[in-house]
Amino acid sequence: MTDVIIDSLTDSIKLLPFLFLTYLAMEYLEHRAGAKMQAAIRSAGKGGPFLGAFLGVFPQCGFSAAASNLYAGGIITMGTLMAVFLSTSDEMLPIMISENAGIGLMARVLGVKFVVAAAAGLAIDRIFRQNRGEVKIDHLCEQRRCHCENGIWKSALHHTIEIFLYILLISLALNLVIAWVGEEALGSLILDRPILGPAVAGLIGLIPNCAASVIVTQLYLDGVLGAGAMIAGLLSGTGVGLLVLLRVNDDRRENLRLTGLLYLIGVAAGIAVEALGIVF
Repeated sequence: MTDVIIDSLTDSIKLLPFLFLTYLAMEYLEHRAGAKMQAAIRSAGKGGPFLGAFLGVFPQCGFSAAASNLYAGGIITMGTLMAVFLSTSDEMLPIMISENAGIGLMARVLGVKFVVAAAAGLAIDRIFRQNRGEVKIDHLCEQRRCHCENGIWKSALHHTIEIFLYILLISLALNLVIAWVGEEALGSLILDRPILGPAVAGLIGLIPNCAASVIVTQLYLDGVLGAGAMIAGLLSGTGVGLLVLLRVNDDRRENLRLTGLLYLIGVAAGIAVEALGIVF
């Protein structure tokens, strides 16, 4: 129990700098930036998926949490958000480095994630032809009733603390479940199952917690998971990005659609890896 609490606190505290800087930037845009600044942000949307896919490959899940807030604020497109979600490497790199997995393996996995994320993001923006319209950063402020007139620092701090506590409580609950079920039990559901493997691994990846990437990566390195299942789990995993999106985005139907797309893309990519016989 003590380890679960410590792990939950550690994972949540790591997000604090990302959350605070994101909210501070959004508050600044709301209170200080003019129409030209907002227009410049919107005009960069076409190249957003490439940038999102690139930023997502960096370790830790702070970028996915930041992207969720930026999407809810109307700053980035759905394709950019999905690119960040799909490419987010979360705890994968630290685990592989600690296990001496090799630079080649890490580069190949990140390369696949980047390509899938960028391609999917571009396709989503093209298919849905999304026009975010007016930047609606002020919507978050109105929704939280946080007295933004007190200044951007206090308002950003208010948002950060609220989301931090939300993430901490959910992470604690999820870590308790994972500790009770066990990693080996999860792995036994996936081993030697060509199509079911990626499908189950994708569900594990959807767990809105940094522990999901740890489980998937460790099981792959231990030989429990195949390459396809590993890719499916890592693509669908967003750290706490999905959790933050569900909290800050009011459109529940849109949230379900994004979750479904995330899962389907991850599983499809995992099945493709297995079908092509790709070995990392």
